[in-house]
Amino acid sequence: MMNKALLEQFGHIDIYLFDQLLKGRLNGLTRVLDLGCGAGRNLVYFLQQGYEVFGIDQDADQIDRVRALATNLCPGSDEQHFQVGEIDGLPFPAHSFDLVIANAVLHFARDANHFEAMIHEAWRVLRPGGIFFARLASNIGISDRIQHIGNGRFQLPDGTERYLVDQRMILNFTRDLDGELLDPVKTTIVQDLRSMTTWVVQKKKDPDLDNP
Repeated sequence: MMNKALLEQFGHIDIYLFDQLLKGRLNGLTRVLDLGCGAGRNLVYFLQQGYEVFGIDQDADQIDRVRALATNLCPGSDEQHFQVGEIDGLPFPAHSFDLVIANAVLHFARDANHFEAMIHEAWRVLRPGGIFFARLASNIGISDRIQHIGNGRFQLPDGTERYLVDQRMILNFTRDLDGELLDPVKTTIVQDLRSMTTWVVQKKKDPDLDNP
C-alpha cells in the first residue's frame, strides 16, 4: 500500500514520470500540458507545487473531475486550463509548454496518420528546451504474441486492441523531430500480456528564439 504522505503529495502518478521528477529533469519547468489527462492522476504534484497546469481529454466527465481536482489542490486555478478536445488538434499556440505528458494515450491512435498527427501536435506546442514524456503500448518483446488487425493496430494477449510502435519507429520520430533522447527507450512487459514503452525526449533549443 502506498504511503499516505506520498499519496497526498504525488497522487497515483505514473512511476516513470515520477522517475523524471527524482532525476530533477522537471525542475524549473513552469507550464505543463497533460494529453488525455483523465481525472488528473499525473497532475497532483504539479498542481500543488504551483506549476501552471493544463489538460485535454475527449471525455467531458473526466474534464469535470480534473477541474474539481485543480480547484481543490490549487484554489483560484483557471478551470478553462482543462478542456474537452482532441490531441491531433490542440487549441494552444506553438511553444506554449515546458512539459508535455502523453501517458497511456497515444496507442489509441486509429492509424499511422492519426498517430503522427498527435505526435506533431504535441511537438508543436512544446517549447524549445522542453520535455516530451510518453508511455505507450509497443510490440517490443511480445511481437510473437500479437495479431495485426490493420492500420497499425494489433490485438494484444490481454484482449485489447492498440496501435503499436516499435523501437525503430520511436528512434526515427526522435530523429525526424530533431529531438534528443533523455533516457534510452525503456520497455516493461506486463506478464506477457502487453508491453509498455517509455519515451522521454527533449526538444532542442532554437538559437533564434533564445536570442530574438
